[in-house]
Amino acid sequence: MRIRRTLAAVIATAALAGLGLTGAATATATAATAKGAPSAVTPSECREGGGTPDLSANVCNGGTHDGQAVD
Repeated sequence: MRIRRTLAAVIATAALAGLGLTGAATATATAATAKGAPSAVTPSECREGGGTPDLSANVCNGGTHDGQAVD
């Protein structure tokens, strides 16, 4: 009987920890979305951020917009 209670407590703790991690991931994703990070930048925005627009690959290389799509 004691083992069953211990096992139930361990399972309940793991389930609650999983919910906590899910909530933290949701909060992080919401914060990133709320930040308003643009999905694409213009070539001039890329340069202003210190990067170099690569128009053949449509991506900003370096700077604050590194890896973002160039529109």
